[in-house]
Amino acid sequence: MDLTLTDKHRALQAEVQAFIRTHGQDSPKPGGGRKRPDRKTLDWQKLLVEHGYAARSVPHDYGGFGVEPDVLDLAVIADAFSRANLYQGLTNQGISMLVPTLLEVGTEAQRRQWIGPTIRGEVIWCQGYSEPGSGSDLAAASTRAVLDGGDFVVNGQKIWTSSAHYADMMFLLCRTEPDLPKHEGLSYLLLSMRTPGIEVRPLKTMTGRNEFNEVFFTDVRVPAKQIVLGRGKGWYVANITLKHERLMIGDAGKLTHRLEQLITLLQSTSVEGRRLIDMAEFRDRLLKLQGEVLAWRAHNLRLLTEAAKGEESGVKRMVVKYGGTMLGFRLSSLAVDALGAAGLAFESLGEAAEDDDATTWNIDYMYDVGLMIGGGSNNIQKNIIGERGLGLPREPKTPSSAAIGRG
Repeated sequence: MDLTLTDKHRALQAEVQAFIRTHGQDSPKPGGGRKRPDRKTLDWQKLLVEHGYAARSVPHDYGGFGVEPDVLDLAVIADAFSRANLYQGLTNQGISMLVPTLLEVGTEAQRRQWIGPTIRGEVIWCQGYSEPGSGSDLAAASTRAVLDGGDFVVNGQKIWTSSAHYADMMFLLCRTEPDLPKHEGLSYLLLSMRTPGIEVRPLKTMTGRNEFNEVFFTDVRVPAKQIVLGRGKGWYVANITLKHERLMIGDAGKLTHRLEQLITLLQSTSVEGRRLIDMAEFRDRLLKLQGEVLAWRAHNLRLLTEAAKGEESGVKRMVVKYGGTMLGFRLSSLAVDALGAAGLAFESLGEAAEDDDATTWNIDYMYDVGLMIGGGSNNIQKNIIGERGLGLPREPKTPSSAAIGRG
């Protein structure tokens, strides 16, 4: 693609810079995003949507800005916000995963009901996918939903459910057709987390905070109209959502911002009178990471271009989750090394820790370890890349113990 800025893009660049001068002081602190948005964040998100700096290509009828997708528009906006160290808006599971899913396969009523409140941050979603017995094998989900009159009645359990302890809604993968093969028997439901019969039990992570949850369903009634695409179509819908989840986890904009934060850290931290940025061992690692982030931004632009053209990216899209989490971990690793003793000590301060820069890097470091497992573990991602993307033979299965005994 041609990355030369046209007069249209230069005008947008000037417009965004003027917005930053006028409203920049209203921006929340960049980063974080692991708690329910506060009033300041919601006001900022609303302002971004109104000006087209968030939900830019979401149709106006559904609450977005409603312009045609333009990759360079997005690049110009992201670059200006990164340079100004401003918050670029919410990128949670509802906005980044459910909204594009509904735009692709949701009903008109579902789009009108949920997209607007979701992109403004007024409705927070969680993802009901993983189960204790079906983590990597998502299609083996056993949570049941049985049609009873005009409702589905849900029973079962989900685990590792991010944000469930403060989410308003859940998009749930459950089994509605138990007599069909596992991939064909799933459905995708939208349900309120306030529905009677739902129990959420937070799981404390090594950050000392409750970020994941167990969720139990006991005779939870969900209106049948809240199914997406139809009965038995859940595996298809779930994979649309997973496609967007991987892009969210490996988002180039977040990695670019973290690189800028890392540069500032190395410039402002000194040991025995020498800035870390002037020390060869730190500078060398930083330059390598800078090159990787630039390459990742270019790759992201390529994916956005292909998506705008309706082209399937194949293996180029498959590498995003694996590559993005590995790069994020290397960025936070360098930051923790640069912090020295401050990078080793950690005491959980709850959500208040988001406001402390040193503690935020520590949280990022531990959170990045988890991201290499969550959203489909990186080992599974490598199998997907090799088998589905590169056409390599499937990994051989180990003979079962029963078969060995019969031998």
